[in-house]
Order: sequence, then structure tokens, then C-alpha cells
Amino acid sequence: MADLQPASGGLTDQAALGCCSDPHPSTKDFLLQQTMLRIKDPKKSLDFYTRILGMTLLQKFDFPNMKFSLYFLAYEDKNDIPKENEKVAWVFSRKVTLELTHNWGTEEDESQRYHNGNSDPRGFGHIGIAVPDVHGACKRFEELGVKFVKKPDDGKMKGLAFIQDPDGYWIEILNPNKMTTIV
Repeated sequence: MADLQPASGGLTDQAALGCCSDPHPSTKDFLLQQTMLRIKDPKKSLDFYTRILGMTLLQKFDFPNMKFSLYFLAYEDKNDIPKENEKVAWVFSRKVTLELTHNWGTEEDESQRYHNGNSDPRGFGHIGIAVPDVHGACKRFEELGVKFVKKPDDGKMKGLAFIQDPDGYWIEILNPNKMTTIV
């Protein structure tokens, strides 16, 4: 096999492309629909994702026999959410929703913590939110008392930030039009 790693580490562009296949025609209508985060306290998390990040709660599902609830959020206009009989299919056809999973009782368990994947053992890293003005968004986050992992002018990657939600999950704040200066 050809040289898979440039001297700096990682795959070369050519090697990365060589690992990929053209999508099978049967996958043409597939879409990334959701990512799920486990949350300790739905009151804190729903407040954070709606008031701080501006997302909309699309639908809540309760599973009493299994003692958990699911909250689906996305950047959608609440006036576009259909009535009940069409709502479930609509929610599950949105591109990239955030599913918050609350196991009942965790909000009262002082020892309950979720691993955010950014310390050993590393795994999941973060979700990303595109904003028109990173500095403006971060100024507002700072005023609202949001915890920062990295502010936009810190570190080597200037112009993007990382904040944390109530469970410590990292959220990258980026401007798509400025990414060419970063990557």
C-alpha cells in the first residue's frame, strides 16, 4: 500500500480519498438526522439549548416503562412544526437534530456525571454550531455566564470558540465563511 501518512502524521489527501467509496445508489436519500447526548437535568439543558443557543424544541417523547425521555431540538421555526398527526415523521425527517436523552432521576443524583469524551478515555469530541459572528455570539455567551473551553482569540485556531453545556459537552462555535482562514 502507498504511503498512508505524510511526515506530519495522518493520512495524505490522496490516501484519505483512496479509503472512500462512491455512495451506493440506494443511499441517495440517506441523511444525518440526529446526534444524541445524555443529559442529567432536562430543565437546565432545555434552557441552555433554547435560550442560550436559540434552538427550538421540536418534540418530547416519554418512555415511562423504561424511565427516560427524549427531547428533539433543531434550528427550526416553531410555527413550521406540524400538528400532532404529522409531527413525528416531520421531526425524524429534519436534517441534524439534537436528541437529548434524560434518564429519570439523574437530576437528583449528586454523583451522576456524563463523560464528554475530551479527557481519557477520549472518544466523542463536540458538536458544532455555525453562527454569523463568532465574537458577537461569544460576547453574549459570556454575558450569560456560559463556560468557555476556548475563546475565539485564544490558542492557535483563531476565530472559533468552544463552550460547554450544563453536562460539560463541548460545543464549537464557528463562522462557516471564516473557516478557510483556520483550516
